Amino acid sequence: MYHKGTRVELTRKYVHVVTGLLALLFPVLLSNHWWVLGLCSSFLVLLAVSIWLKKLPSINNVARKTSGSILYPVVVYGCFLVFVKYTAMEMYYVPILILAICDPLAALFGKKWPVMPYKTFGYSKTGVGSLAFFSSAFCLSFLLLLFFKPSLPFGVLLVSLQVATVTTLAEAITHKGFDNLTIPLSALLVLTLNIAW
Repeated sequence: MYHKGTRVELTRKYVHVVTGLLALLFPVLLSNHWWVLGLCSSFLVLLAVSIWLKKLPSINNVARKTSGSILYPVVVYGCFLVFVKYTAMEMYYVPILILAICDPLAALFGKKWPVMPYKTFGYSKTGVGSLAFFSSAFCLSFLLLLFFKPSLPFGVLLVSLQVATVTTLAEAITHKGFDNLTIPLSALLVLTLNIAW
C-alpha cells in the first residue's frame, strides 16, 4: 500500500488493525505464554531494527515522534498474561480489539471530520474522533462481554459503559503512541475491578 502512494498514516492504521486481528488467534492457537512471548519479542526486535535501519517506511516513516509500534507487541503479551492469570477470554479480547479497531477509527474519523477540536497537553484531538472511539469501544465491549457472560446483560451494559468511558479518556489524554499502552491498560483496569460481577 505504501509504495502505491498511500499516505503512511493510513498504512500504519491498516497494519494496526491487521496486527490486532491476527493477535486474536493467540488464545485459540497457543496454550503456553512462552510461545506468545517469543512471537511478540521477535516482532519487537524486527520493529526496533527497522527503525534503526530506517526500513519499513510504511510503518516508520512518520513526521511525528511515536512509540506506538514498539509498544504494540509489549501490550499484546501483557494482555495474554492477564488472560492466563484470570483464565478469562474477555481480559484479552476486549483490550486488544479496542486497541486494534477503536484507536484507528478515532484517528480516521477525526481527520475526516475535524469537528469540535480540543487540546490535551498541547496535542489536538477532535470531538468526532473521541465520539467514534467511545461508540465503537462501547459496541465492541458490549458484544464481547455479552458473548462471554450472556446471563448478565445488565452487568455487561454497565461494564461496557465503564470500559468505553475510561478507554476514551485514555485515548484523549495520551500522545506520542503511548495510547497503545494506556488504552488496553485502562480496559484491563476496569475489567479487573469488575472481575467478580
